[in-house]
Amino acid sequence: MEVRVNTPRPKVRLSRRLGLALTPKAVSYFERRPYPPGEHGRKRKQASDYSTRLLEKQRLRAQYDVSETQLRRAFDRARRSGGKTGEALIQDLESRLDATVLRAGFARTIYQARQFVTHQHVLVNGRRVDRPSYRLRPGDWISVAERSRTKEPFQVAASGAHADAPSYLEVRLADLTARVDRVPTREEVPVVCEEQLVVEYYSR
Repeated sequence: MEVRVNTPRPKVRLSRRLGLALTPKAVSYFERRPYPPGEHGRKRKQASDYSTRLLEKQRLRAQYDVSETQLRRAFDRARRSGGKTGEALIQDLESRLDATVLRAGFARTIYQARQFVTHQHVLVNGRRVDRPSYRLRPGDWISVAERSRTKEPFQVAASGAHADAPSYLEVRLADLTARVDRVPTREEVPVVCEEQLVVEYYSR
């Protein structure tokens, strides 16, 4: 008789490798096995400065589900901003359309938010936008397309299931609309990251 083995999903393995739960489903797995996957996961090695910075960069990438190229471009824009590069980097990533859909409570995870955008369920200032990387500015409105609002995921969102919007967004969940009031401060962004280590990684 064949024995079936339940293996963790890729997001769970990634969560354990990075040391943070990337999805709600990964939380229970991560709580039971809060160490990296693989036979050597329990063994702790002395991390070098480079590996520590690399890990922090990977953690930031994973939380926004962006490519290396996208993160590097965001860093370059942040470096030219004239302010604190680390904070500007977080603010740049937070201005992405998929990140805003997530923060507004329209999606459960960043992966679902990206899917909503690419499947053309989201409008920006009344116009359909299908690029998750589209950057929003203060004053911009996002909304779920009228024909999409009856779909179950959006009905769940409208009920407040994912509601935990930061103060820099004005959210009307019942209408599935949200407005970007201002640029967020670092303290308002619920991202687990020591962004200075990411700055050091790219500045090496």
